[in-house]
Amino acid sequence: MGVATAPSGPVSESDRTGPGRAHWLRVARETADDLATDAVAREQAGKAPFDEVSRLREAGLLTLLIPAELGGGGADWPTAYAVVREIAVADGAIGQLLGCHYFLSWSARFFGEPALAARVERQSAAEQWCWGGGFAYQEMPLTLARKAGGYVLDGRQSYATGVLVADRLAMRAIRADTGEPLAVVVDSARHGVRIDGDADTFGQRLAAGGSVEFDAVPVVADDVLGSLSADEDVVSPLAALASPVGRLVSVQLCLGMAEGVLAEAREYSRAGHAPWHPAWPVGSPQDPQLLTTYGELTVLTRSASALTDQALLAVHGGLARGEDLTYDECAEISVLVAMAEAAASRAALESTARALDIIGARSASSRLGLDRFWRNARTHTLYEPVAHRLRDVGDYFLNGAHPPLIPLA
Repeated sequence: MGVATAPSGPVSESDRTGPGRAHWLRVARETADDLATDAVAREQAGKAPFDEVSRLREAGLLTLLIPAELGGGGADWPTAYAVVREIAVADGAIGQLLGCHYFLSWSARFFGEPALAARVERQSAAEQWCWGGGFAYQEMPLTLARKAGGYVLDGRQSYATGVLVADRLAMRAIRADTGEPLAVVVDSARHGVRIDGDADTFGQRLAAGGSVEFDAVPVVADDVLGSLSADEDVVSPLAALASPVGRLVSVQLCLGMAEGVLAEAREYSRAGHAPWHPAWPVGSPQDPQLLTTYGELTVLTRSASALTDQALLAVHGGLARGEDLTYDECAEISVLVAMAEAAASRAALESTARALDIIGARSASSRLGLDRFWRNARTHTLYEPVAHRLRDVGDYFLNGAHPPLIPLA
């Protein structure tokens, strides 16, 4: 059996509404430039990113994926991925926050009925919601128990992205009477919701991660988006596509961090010294060892980027097929995304570590702030390890086995 290929091409630009890809990429670059001006100071302060979310909201980026007829930007997933990557070049933590928001704010379309998805997205656009949370497995799952008029949600999730600044939380909960996993959306201000900024990670400090506790939180029927079952008899191929769509956000984030650190290291090397510390010279830009290192890291990052482009084309093609998508096609897409994950993770880890070697001992300066790239990349890859993805690729290549149908964010 061959390795995954795109099942179909992307929809054309004319099939979409809204300002268009060029507009959003320009907005993303302007926002990234704005974030870059104080990236080191903000990261070192480590405050909850309310100001950063306000910048994203004012730029219109929070509603980018919502259809224009529902009050959003009308963009597609390839555009959203490009925006996440552009933001991650300047600030990996805010890139993660935004990417998680895109996936969760779109989750009603994966798991819910069209009418429910439209209601959720229309309100999200009107009120400019920022979404946080995630659907990954927890050590002690949240439980959803029936009660008169709906449900109650109980339990604790030890870490979820974006929860410190989120207006809405999208979470995985197990239905108490049947054991079925469900996607649930909850107002973060609802009585019984407690959010703590207790993550204390050494990287991705501005991703607004923390723990969330739910104490008999009321949940109405419209707050239950749909099933998160991994059973092919329950979940549709389109809903199963949620996993590779979400994981491709992680790929773009890793590539953005790799590209960001290489851009800063290159600027330092070209200048010949740190702009704020002329006494700190750097090696000659004609140093063969320096050129070889830049060459190796450029090849590594560009190779991962090329593989990511193939995965993006496959994901977009799968979304375009909609209900016509098959499980075999979903498996092909998932495997191609897994390959991109492995390549992008390696590119991020090697680039962010070896960039420090390029600069040398001067990179230890907190004023330079290069360490934030390594800390951000290492933290993210600890939460999103790729060893099991490589096993999925190998099992698919050798045995034709489908990867697990597990959504995440």
